[in-house]
Amino acid sequence: MSLIHTITILVCLSAGFSYINHRFIKLPLTIGLMAIALAMSLVLVALGKLGFGIESEATRFIRGIDFSEALLHGMLSCLLFAGALHVDLSRLLDVKWIVGTLASVGVVLSALITGFLGYYSFDLVGLPLPFIYCLLFGTLIAPTDPIAVMGILKAARLPKPLEIKIVGESLFNDGVGVAVFLVLLDLVHQTSFSVVGTATLFAEEAIGGAALGWILGYVGYRMMKSVDNYQVEILITLALVLGGFTLADVLHTSGPIAVVVAGLVIGNHGRQWAMSETTREYIDNFWELVDELLNAVLFVLIGLELLVISLQHQYVTAGLIAIPIVLLARLLSVGLQVRVFSLVREFSEKTVALLTWGGLRGGISVALALSLPQGETRDAIVTITYSVVVFSILVQGLTMGRLVQWAFQETQAEGHLRSEVRGPG
Repeated sequence: MSLIHTITILVCLSAGFSYINHRFIKLPLTIGLMAIALAMSLVLVALGKLGFGIESEATRFIRGIDFSEALLHGMLSCLLFAGALHVDLSRLLDVKWIVGTLASVGVVLSALITGFLGYYSFDLVGLPLPFIYCLLFGTLIAPTDPIAVMGILKAARLPKPLEIKIVGESLFNDGVGVAVFLVLLDLVHQTSFSVVGTATLFAEEAIGGAALGWILGYVGYRMMKSVDNYQVEILITLALVLGGFTLADVLHTSGPIAVVVAGLVIGNHGRQWAMSETTREYIDNFWELVDELLNAVLFVLIGLELLVISLQHQYVTAGLIAIPIVLLARLLSVGLQVRVFSLVREFSEKTVALLTWGGLRGGISVALALSLPQGETRDAIVTITYSVVVFSILVQGLTMGRLVQWAFQETQAEGHLRSEVRGPG
């Protein structure tokens, strides 16, 4: 099937599912789209069991889409830029230390806990996986997905100071997680391990990506400052995103981190000093439309991926076991860091619960799992990852609003919340 036909089908499905959700189901858009796509996948599977051939056609269509390539080297750059464009840099800098540690130390710690617990737990259900692959699973599932987080937290109505912690972490831990994942994946194909080589590769990915993003953002900012034409300036931002992500790949640096940093530069310095009011309005509207469209297609794709994952009993059981393991790893990593930072600032006792439950996983984890080498181990990890992602989006996403309401009612009564969210980061 040609690319234009694939895009047409996905857009039509997204439009139809969006209408059904808005008209009848009334769930948050991203959750509703994925839920409907999952339901459609289950119906197609049931029809296939009854002898109808439509399931095989749908499966062939989904297999023809390289989900990992489409997300990691297609949609991701635009989605991350659109998210970073509206992040207040001054607020982010206020919480830079906790966001920085959550996005780096938190990812590594959570990945290690998940990898170790998964290695022993999966073996108990008859699914012995190599330790390096358990670590890879821990690494790909540790980062909170910025796409899922930003799409769902809009409806949760978190206070801005707490929201910036969760959103800021998700924007940066994605790039760190991908960098660590690539380092571990490189070790799978190597016969020897070099600490210096591994550290150098990580530095190139993470630090190099941040430096490249700042340079690209500054160049884009200077270009936009020298003109006053919203069409030209929109094209500059679009070229900055697509060209910057591609350049990062060529230079072997982190494309996600580069795009996020560039988005912060354009969204703050560019918005304040380089854009007219008309340009700001058009750029915001353009990237909001891109964000909504790509989010819709992405979550429909996540739901339809059910057609191509392996549903063997051991894989599904391991996936169910992985859900509490991932939550426990998140709880321990967040709790340890909050305890350390509580030595210099006051935290609400509900902070750890909110950061743990608000750490949603999404399409990036699935895409990384699909990028593993072909084989039974990959099939197992894809199914396990998919189980965690579905739970994260449907269960955590749908209950996040209620958790926020519960937490803030109590913390306001106790008088702790205000001091926590206004404290230095």
